[in-house]
Amino acid sequence: MKRWMRLGLWAYALIVTSFYVRLLARFQRQEHRTSPVALTPAALVSTSEMPRISVIVPARDEERNIKDCVESLLTQDYPNYEVIVVDDASTDATPDILADLLASPRARNGRLQVTHVGFLPEGWAGKPHALHTGAQLATGAWLLFTDADTHHAPAALRSAVLRAQEDSVDLFSIITAQDLPDFWGRVIIPIAAMGISALYPPDRVNDPTSEMALANGQFLLIRREMYERVGGYASPRLRATLLDDRDLAQEVKHAGGRMELLDGRDLTRTHMYRGLREQWAGWSKNAYLGSPGGLALFPFLIVGLPLASVLPFALALLGVARRQPGLALAGAAPTAAIIAYRTAINRSLGIPWRYVWTHPLGAAIFTGILARSYWRGLTGWTVPWRGRSYAVSEPHLPTPSPLEEGE
Repeated sequence: MKRWMRLGLWAYALIVTSFYVRLLARFQRQEHRTSPVALTPAALVSTSEMPRISVIVPARDEERNIKDCVESLLTQDYPNYEVIVVDDASTDATPDILADLLASPRARNGRLQVTHVGFLPEGWAGKPHALHTGAQLATGAWLLFTDADTHHAPAALRSAVLRAQEDSVDLFSIITAQDLPDFWGRVIIPIAAMGISALYPPDRVNDPTSEMALANGQFLLIRREMYERVGGYASPRLRATLLDDRDLAQEVKHAGGRMELLDGRDLTRTHMYRGLREQWAGWSKNAYLGSPGGLALFPFLIVGLPLASVLPFALALLGVARRQPGLALAGAAPTAAIIAYRTAINRSLGIPWRYVWTHPLGAAIFTGILARSYWRGLTGWTVPWRGRSYAVSEPHLPTPSPLEEGE
């Protein structure tokens, strides 16, 4: 191997190794600095200090999840709250399940309210419209937006509200625990988590002096006053967004509001996608729009992910196969850093350690997701989601295409 090639190979190995070492250090620092949102015992809480909370759940074709989600919300040990489920023109058994829940003993106190959306008005994306519909019916001083595929511990609402009040924030969101029982979830979700943490460092998200903002729509608690100050989901910027949580967080920061994104895995868990097809469709919807660097950054992500996550393993194996110690070592150094990082991530996600070896597979699949999402954005193709199609014209400014329901 020529000298310049050896130098280039070792420079590459150093860059990739440093990248994962920094990611690991950032992850460990965040784990150390940010205390998880604790499950606060009810005996320590004065009910007179607890504001009324309106929990809003948008649901479109959620027959697999909605019953478990709503039941977990109806068994909260919080003294003063309501649950508003917005059935967004579901075509499956979701309306029937909601009707059964309304007739159940847990809902007889009037805490549960279900409203049905028959069609989607022009200029809206489905989820922002459902969230807006729920917010219009809400009577709480705080709004909790949560997804239909979540399950909440009985103390989740009380613990989150107490922490939000204690920290004097306007928007409070948590990182939820992920239910990952299937192979593809364990392969792809850690890659997605790596990308999110790299593009949206938690320290900057929680820094009030930084413009970077991110929230998790699986559990997003916001003061009603702040929600109305930014115009809510009816504002021109938010009504058509496909990234409702991130964009609402940006609006709150731009308005001078204070926000936090903390570890709440003891409070809420979620099962986002099932199987490779749902993983592919779900992350394809979010990847292009979620890039904070827009068009300029995206090609680097498509090239950089396989270089940083697939090539090190290939070099190590190739060096061993060809009996070239230098090549093997150049691949082994970044591979060791990857394994160290993935060990920490797998532990936090509850994934068995052996899945560290699927890192190149997950990265290769996610590269395909990024490339497909980017191409759709460049060419103006539509993004299918929940039986609807959305035209994606530019990151951060998604606009829906004409929709079929009720039009």
